[in-house]
This record gives sequence, C-alpha cells and structure tokens, in this order.
Amino acid sequence: MSVPVLLDTDIGTDIDDVWALAMLLACPELDLRLITTVSGETDYRGGLCARLLTIAGRTDVPIGLGIGGPLRLPPAMQGRPQGDWADARALETHPTVHADGVQALIEAIDAAPEPPVVLAIGPLTNIAEALRRAPRIADRARFVGMHGAVRVGYLPGSPPRPEYNVLADAEAARTVFAAHWDKTITPVDTCGSVVLRGEAYARFAAHAGARPESVAAAVLETYRLWLPAVGRNPERWRDRSTVLFDTVAIYLAFSEAGLEMETLNLAVRDDGLTAIDPAGDPVRIAAAWTDYAAFEALLVDRLCGGG
Repeated sequence: MSVPVLLDTDIGTDIDDVWALAMLLACPELDLRLITTVSGETDYRGGLCARLLTIAGRTDVPIGLGIGGPLRLPPAMQGRPQGDWADARALETHPTVHADGVQALIEAIDAAPEPPVVLAIGPLTNIAEALRRAPRIADRARFVGMHGAVRVGYLPGSPPRPEYNVLADAEAARTVFAAHWDKTITPVDTCGSVVLRGEAYARFAAHAGARPESVAAAVLETYRLWLPAVGRNPERWRDRSTVLFDTVAIYLAFSEAGLEMETLNLAVRDDGLTAIDPAGDPVRIAAAWTDYAAFEALLVDRLCGGG
C-alpha cells in the first residue's frame, strides 16, 4: 500500500525542490494527492508544479496556491530564478487549481481514508495556518519536513545556524512543532550532505540526456537555467548537483532505513535556530547517516525512473 502524501513546497527558489518533486513522482511507495505552494509568488511556483506534473503524466494531482509574501533571501534568489522554464499556461490549463491552498490542504486531510503525510519542504506558513483554522488535522495526519539544523551547520563540522525554512517563518515552525501530531524532520545534519557527484551524477545526466521528454530531462534543464540566474557557476551542471536537501524528506515519508533516528525536544528561537531544549517540543529527527550509499543509490534510481 502506498502512503498518501500532501506536498507543501516553495519550489522555484532553490533548485532542490525540483529534484525532490521528481523523486516523489517516481516513488511507488508514495501516493501524491495534492501540492500546495508557499512563500513569495505562489502562482509562479504553481506553474512549475503544473509543468512537471504534465511531463510526468500526473495532471490528476491538484495544485493549491498557498500563502505568499516577501522572501528573506539575497536579491538573485528573490525573483523567478526558474522563470524561463515555469509556464503560466500550464497552471491556467491544469485541471484542478485551488485559489486557497490552505483550505485545500485541510479538506484533503479530512477526506483521506487513512492518515496522510503532510510533507513540507519549504517555510511552514501554510501548515501553521491550516492548524490554526482546523486544529483537528493534527489528529488526522503526520508531519514530515526538511527543517532546522540541530547539531551541525551547513558546512561539515560547523556549528548549527538558522536553517532557511525555519528562519523564513519561525513562528509558523513553532506552531507546527508544538502541534500534537507525529513529527519527523531531516535537519541539515543529514540532508546537508546530499550531493550527487561522480558515477551517480553521470548516470542521472546520461539518463536525462537520452530521454528529452522525461522528468529527469526537465530537472536537468531547470538546473541549467537556475545556475546563472542565481549567480552560480553555469557549468556546474556538467559534473554534480547542488545540495539536494529536500530529497531526504521525500525518503522519510516512507523509510528510515540507513538513518539514525532520535527524538529530541526542540525549541525554535526568534533567530530561527532549532535548539535542543528540555522545554521544547518532541520531534523525531534524522540525526545521522548509517548507510548514505544505499540512499544515494535509491535516489539516483528514482530520478532515472526506476520504481
């Protein structure tokens, strides 16, 4: 049986959301029921989702436009760095688009025959608002997210620092962590090491190049457009990915194999830091890898279309 999933994403800023959605669409363990977009221009994000869903043959998945607002990002990342690929017409012609994505999320949870996974890979503004409107959803779903930095920062061996998805709306993160539902996150401690290089990346790139109509080709094309748009080395796509933070959250929606899991009381500070605090809320975290190689092999397999 596949797990029903409701994806909340800020796709269209960092490129890792595109890779994560491609992985999700190729996972037979997961049954994608809804995508909601959050932060910034949510219609732009919806257009990216609509085009990827069309390429994947999944126009049956509804899209909900969530809460937008200003971005706490450098100027190059605040516009539409994947705008040359996003297609407004794809959103306009998508069969089901909800103007109120938060309400669509609540209704999808209520309608699910079994508890779905609310899978968040962006700031938690939509999820917190859904909990405010309908606190009952915490009893009807479980939460999985890519959030925080608990013991490790963005660089190996560096101290933890505020992670963007929490920093962007720290109050929303507090609300989500405080809710009485099953909560699991991949902090930077584990997802910050996910970069495809060498043979793993070469396999993905060869697959994408040989299948120009595939989701993998769409991922590679979007990646190539994104790099110069945000001031990165435009040739980087030739030999490796960026850090694919969000793919670990996709994985956690159906498996914890290869990960050391730990339940910690976490408090979200005003500066966005997710700190271990006895007075905080219990959250299950992916603390460390025990078999990263197996995860990477699965990730590449799914990106190459293997179920």
